[in-house]
Amino acid sequence: MRDHRPANHLVRWTRQWEDQGMLSNTLAELLKLPASQRVEIAMALWESLTDAEREAELALSPEQEAELDRRLAEHVANPDSAIPWDEVRRKLSASRFSS
Repeated sequence: MRDHRPANHLVRWTRQWEDQGMLSNTLAELLKLPASQRVEIAMALWESLTDAEREAELALSPEQEAELDRRLAEHVANPDSAIPWDEVRRKLSASRFSS
């Protein structure tokens, strides 16, 4: 079962707008829409970005790049250490319900 609370980044972003007095009724209403409509809006916003804007917003920090490089090197050195996604999902679900 999915957690339907807003993602932390959305909460921080919304609070930032509230702190600046800019949280509009429009945003509050958009957040009440069904998931399918919010996805459509999100996709439309994503598609409105240029390639340069996407690249700038999704740039990794040097630390993130180093961590990805470390993980890739670890996987290449020992590919059998990989855990299948189904197993990861099962473990996450089990730990979520046991807390």
